[in-house]
Amino acid sequence: MKKWTVATFQAAKGRQKLGCCTAYDACFAHLADAAGVPCILVGDSMGMTMLGYGTTLPVKMEETLSATAAVARAVKDALVVADLPFGSYQCGDDLAMANAVACLKAGADAVKLEGGARVCGLIRRMTEAGIPVLAHVGMTPQSVNAYGGFKTQGKTREAAEQVMCDAQAVQDAGAFAVTLECVPDDLAAAVTAALRIPTVGIGAGPVCDAQWLVMHDLLGLNDGHVPSFVKKYAALAETAKAAFAQYVAEVADGTFPPPRTK
Repeated sequence: MKKWTVATFQAAKGRQKLGCCTAYDACFAHLADAAGVPCILVGDSMGMTMLGYGTTLPVKMEETLSATAAVARAVKDALVVADLPFGSYQCGDDLAMANAVACLKAGADAVKLEGGARVCGLIRRMTEAGIPVLAHVGMTPQSVNAYGGFKTQGKTREAAEQVMCDAQAVQDAGAFAVTLECVPDDLAAAVTAALRIPTVGIGAGPVCDAQWLVMHDLLGLNDGHVPSFVKKYAALAETAKAAFAQYVAEVADGTFPPPRTK
């Protein structure tokens, strides 16, 4: 396998659909990379999957950098994208630039940030400085308080036009790809057809050029509710609980550890 780059990711549009996922540590990043996952996102979803938060909002820049470095050390072929967490780019472009630079120094190949036309100036500044940007429009989880919950976007004609305008704006600003999250399938198809850069869907139907899945959802590591668009490819939560329970039982009844022989 060859190392995935921004250029090869873009070149796959219209030629190869790409199954991409999140990872937050060296162990699972290595496994995903070895399996051929072309792009690994160090997502701010770590807030909920790894850190016990109810949303992505509390994730700190230091946590992102630590996770990014761990993933980057374990990956040889996948494109590594670091999610800029809430507050890391909303408080001024200079701070945003410094945080994006820190992500690349930690080992990321690119950064991801949320927003359409309103962040185009920042995307342009980053790309002109040599920092590849993966944009994110539609339902943007860092705006959950503004939405009043995690809700599908682009359902009305006006809202759909806004998603399309945002996607075209981030493309024109220099983003190498754009995430479409929780928008209707027909809107995602229209955006994908209109753009020259790849679209990466999550809850946006099958027509997008690539797909994201959160690692914990993909592997069945979550005990609770998962979004309706998720497919579980394994049931590791049940496997892990059974292993923990067997270990506890064997220690309790004295069968583990076994006696040592001289």
